[in-house]
Amino acid sequence: MSEQVDIPEPATSKKEWKDTEVGSVFVSNYPPYSFWRDKNAAQIEEMLHTENPAAQDTPLGLYMHIPFCRKRCKFCYFRVYTDRNSSDIQTYLDALAKEVETYSQLPRISGRKLDFVYFGGGTPSYISVKHLKVLVERVKKVMPWDDVKEVAFECEPGTLSQSKVEAIREVGVTRLSLGLENMNDEILRENGRAHVSKEIYAAMPWVKAQGFEQVNVDLISGMVGETWDSWRETVQKTVDLDPDSVTIYQMELPFNTTYSKSILDGDGQGVVVADWDTKRAWHTYAIEQFNAAGYDTSSAYTLVKKGRLNQFVYRDALWHSADLIGTGVASFSHVGGMHFQNQTHWDPYIDTVNEGRLPLNRSFVPTDEERLVREMILQLKLGHIEPAYFQGKFGVNILEKFAEGFQTLKDYGMLDFKDAQVILTHQGLLRVDQLLPEFYHEEYRNSRYT
Repeated sequence: MSEQVDIPEPATSKKEWKDTEVGSVFVSNYPPYSFWRDKNAAQIEEMLHTENPAAQDTPLGLYMHIPFCRKRCKFCYFRVYTDRNSSDIQTYLDALAKEVETYSQLPRISGRKLDFVYFGGGTPSYISVKHLKVLVERVKKVMPWDDVKEVAFECEPGTLSQSKVEAIREVGVTRLSLGLENMNDEILRENGRAHVSKEIYAAMPWVKAQGFEQVNVDLISGMVGETWDSWRETVQKTVDLDPDSVTIYQMELPFNTTYSKSILDGDGQGVVVADWDTKRAWHTYAIEQFNAAGYDTSSAYTLVKKGRLNQFVYRDALWHSADLIGTGVASFSHVGGMHFQNQTHWDPYIDTVNEGRLPLNRSFVPTDEERLVREMILQLKLGHIEPAYFQGKFGVNILEKFAEGFQTLKDYGMLDFKDAQVILTHQGLLRVDQLLPEFYHEEYRNSRYT
């Protein structure tokens, strides 16, 4: 059983959250991570070392975690390092490449083609051109990706130069995602961002000149210090940048962030995050402005400019239970219907990989019903699901099995049924992560998410 908390986290609770309190909100997996244990390591190893011809029909992706940043954002809960020199970075990237090489030789993975690749962080654009090219060369020798549907790459604007953007494009990146978060320099500084707005304007011409298939920018509504005036300014300046897509998150306070630790320690009196109603109002305003500028809604978070490439292969594949090899410190994998996470600290990760072993830490082997729920709740983030898909894949009529949950959300005005689909309303889209626990098994409600 997971560690229980006095107040359940939003990600596992059915209650309506008003204030932005400490706890995870954004749902990225099911069951909650707090239920993952190391007892399944042997089962994971057995699965990976067993050839399964049927796996050839399952899309396969590769995630590479680049955990380096110029600064640690005060709202960040990822495994990142801000104090590593070039030698340390090389040591880590060598281990990362070796881990990929180890996976490429496993019977479950060997010979399979990659469908998508994702460089996440941290800040992948933090590493040098030389480091990037050497890493890609080693990885592509054992897992080629010339024919993949997408290579996605996360960037922090202040780490970019013209030569680095050119190198990122040269190694095959098709989808570039820029973490803008906000266009107000005071707000960026207050929240611990390393970049300022002038670095955004410097980077955009280099990015556009390279002709990436898709350029995405990230925004966060409700950062500490946000006001209606600053948010309107951020939205308008982002519209003027004319990205192919924009992804808008609502500020949250997961455990293990600088802000959250300050609040829990009792010295976070100056940490004021807008309440959920305000953040949803800001999010609504942004959607309206982007709609007026020619953007269509692609998911609960993302809008895409009409006439531009409307796809996010990594997201859609994960939400349909594709196999994902997560490499790097603390990375998550999903292979053969099983979940597992790497070692979460530098030395154990490096040492284990260099010994030629998989750096497994904790894992979870879900039941068929848990796999069904996982896919259903994640796909709801798209704003719609098709019951026929789940009937065909799992042999389950979700409208009957989860009738009570669907009806409850319909009564609250969060969803509706139309054209053989379950469709979230605007209000449902704005609070989708807080709706998902409606479908959780009782065991997983009111628990720690992380």
